[in-house]
Amino acid sequence: MSRAWRTTWLLLAFMLVNFADKAVLGLAGPEIRADFGITRQEFGTAQSAFFALFSLAALGVSALTRRVRTATLLLVLALLWSVAQLPMLWGAAGFGTLLATRVLLGAAEGPASPVAMHHVHGWFPQRERALPTAVLLVGAAAGVAVASPVLTWVITHWGWRWSFGVVGLAGLLWAVCWLLWGADGPLAPPLTGKPSEAAEHTSTTDTVPLRAILLSGTFLTAAFGSFAAYWSMSTMLTWAPDYLESVVGWNLHQAGTMVGLGALANGAVILGHGLIAQRSARKGTRRRLPPGAGAGLLVTVAGCATAVYGTTDSLAVKVPLMLGPMALAMVMLTVASTACARIAPPAQRGVVLGTLTFVYALGGILSPLVLGGMVDRARTVSAGYEEGWLLTAGLLVTAGVLAALICRPETTARRLGLPEPAAGAVPQVPVAR
Repeated sequence: MSRAWRTTWLLLAFMLVNFADKAVLGLAGPEIRADFGITRQEFGTAQSAFFALFSLAALGVSALTRRVRTATLLLVLALLWSVAQLPMLWGAAGFGTLLATRVLLGAAEGPASPVAMHHVHGWFPQRERALPTAVLLVGAAAGVAVASPVLTWVITHWGWRWSFGVVGLAGLLWAVCWLLWGADGPLAPPLTGKPSEAAEHTSTTDTVPLRAILLSGTFLTAAFGSFAAYWSMSTMLTWAPDYLESVVGWNLHQAGTMVGLGALANGAVILGHGLIAQRSARKGTRRRLPPGAGAGLLVTVAGCATAVYGTTDSLAVKVPLMLGPMALAMVMLTVASTACARIAPPAQRGVVLGTLTFVYALGGILSPLVLGGMVDRARTVSAGYEEGWLLTAGLLVTAGVLAALICRPETTARRLGLPEPAAGAVPQVPVAR
């Protein structure tokens, strides 16, 4: 196995633990609400507390990638988020402790995705990045898929507090593995001084005006599309277990299993898209649709499926939608990451990816609060959730149409003066450190 792919698999595990951390609160939600005596809107506040510093930390730490090695940053982030979970094991830890630890956890996990993406892009040239990017994003789905049955079992047999302890210990174990095997790639941009030979081979452009990148139609529509997809994913993580129990009438085990299967569907969509994009790039096949247009159409389909899911009473319709068309929105996360990496020189890639995360993570802040308030204010729980699903569907359709019409990374890259990515295979990576 090449070091590039060993690093990718380690980062897949990193993302798996990262999203297991996010899933734990939604799975333990009914027990936490009953134990603390809080409403759904107050519980939504706890979920949103996770995102209080998430976006700002993503932006700030991503800016550090120009001064600090990403291998070091990833280790520090994993240690911080693992430690943030453990206080909830204390029996006296109440709602205030939960809010405080979620804020710290979000600050540690906010930069995780952009820093991991920036790190893995240091091991692969532009044309080879679609598949490793997809693999990292599969970690999000796999984290939920693995966490749902495992943490449901932990909650049932050990209590909800140990669900926090288990994911915290898993993060510490990953940190030990990364300390042993983590390293920066040969295509990583230099921290200071003259660009390395690998970086020069990747791009002859050192920097371009950051405003030109961030105000381009490609970045704006990619960011909004990711915002809508992340809103949808956050909604499922936070409220799907409660929705399936309160409205559909399933028990915790059934709801957890369904959420896990939905996450597996998300992962299958992301990985399948990455494999197709990688194969197309290696063969030099001309795309029938630009990546932004294709992803936008899929997000639009996901939005329509979400609208049907939220308004039908038929389980024979709900289950296939959750395991199929609704998952198509996740393609936007892969396309947005690779598109934004394409329109940014290597030295600015970390900042641009951090800004992308800053924008789309706002969906994680808003969706728990907005939907929690909608359900609490509605005449019935079922009516409140129906309004929430329709709002989510509207965001997805709007974002999908805009991405399909405007997101054109290659056109934007040419306008910014960035060279075409060099053709060819992945460069040979030395085995020795």
